[in-house]
Amino acid sequence: MKDASLSRSGPIRPPLPATAARPRSALAARLPGLGLAVAVAVVATALGRLVPVVGGPVSGIVLGVLVAVAVRPGVRLRPGIACAGRGVLQAAVVVLGAQLSLGQVVRVGIGSLPVMLVTLAVCLAAAYWIGRRLGVVRDLRTLIGVGTGICGASAIAAVTPVIGAAEAEVAYAVSTIFVFNIAAVLTFPALGHLLGLGQHAFGLFAGTAVNDMSSVVAAATTYGGPAADYAVVVKLARTLLIVPVCLGLAALARRRARTADDAAGPASPGAVRVGRLVPWFLVGFLVLAAVNTAGLVPSAAHGPLGTLAVFLITVALSAIGLSTEPARLRRTGPAPLLLGGSLWLVVSATSLAVQFLARYV
Repeated sequence: MKDASLSRSGPIRPPLPATAARPRSALAARLPGLGLAVAVAVVATALGRLVPVVGGPVSGIVLGVLVAVAVRPGVRLRPGIACAGRGVLQAAVVVLGAQLSLGQVVRVGIGSLPVMLVTLAVCLAAAYWIGRRLGVVRDLRTLIGVGTGICGASAIAAVTPVIGAAEAEVAYAVSTIFVFNIAAVLTFPALGHLLGLGQHAFGLFAGTAVNDMSSVVAAATTYGGPAADYAVVVKLARTLLIVPVCLGLAALARRRARTADDAAGPASPGAVRVGRLVPWFLVGFLVLAAVNTAGLVPSAAHGPLGTLAVFLITVALSAIGLSTEPARLRRTGPAPLLLGGSLWLVVSATSLAVQFLARYV
């Protein structure tokens, strides 16, 4: 008698429904957690509109933490919360590219690039040096460094999946950046008048020393309309620095992983593929920026796309807040806040110093 598993058409294959059902069940498993993150983000967005200086993303992470403390999300919600905290975060970075034009760096003037580049380099070096001496763990000092040196929550969102930072570290980094954004909004206009900065000089100062766009606009608008216009363009150009920084961090992460593998035991040598160093969402970010530069993104779409990017970041940060364990934040202690304050002062002083040395003011 022939084997029952064989027929004239060949071996009988396993039934498909079980395999086909897996994607649906995975999606269904994520929906409750995603729904909760979106609900928190909707409330956070409304609060952000009431208090623009705070903004939706920061409101999202705060509300998420409050919900996590009051009602710890159960196991059923975790897959969707994890998906929102990572996948939605990456999608938000891609959409951010639609707000940028690669030519904006040129339009703000080559003269402003030294201030941006020197400020970033000093900030990252200070984050490494001061962070180590304060005992801040590597990923957290990296997040606070890029958040302070580039563009706050957006930079943290871009870097988080590259280095694989924990949710608690992201929450602490965003909260730290927020504290000193508020301090900048309250103090920078008075400091600018005290130093006699012109409108463009203050716009350059605000665009390089304040992090999130809402805080940049708030501080610069207080100083004057021309300062606000210039600060926004500088801030958008500064956002492009996310790309080389993320590529550098991706290369470092891969190098550390290979070193760890070598220490664990001999491994077969393999060629390093450059493509693996480039996260997919950064490719998407650059593609959308290039499409926008070519004029293929209608002007009427810029506003809605910007709103979508902010909402996606709010959803992601809400999910990160929901994933936060307050006990881990307490164990972290005040050192990250001290690091954030130190970097804020370093970046502010460096921006002003470069401007004075280069005779911008």
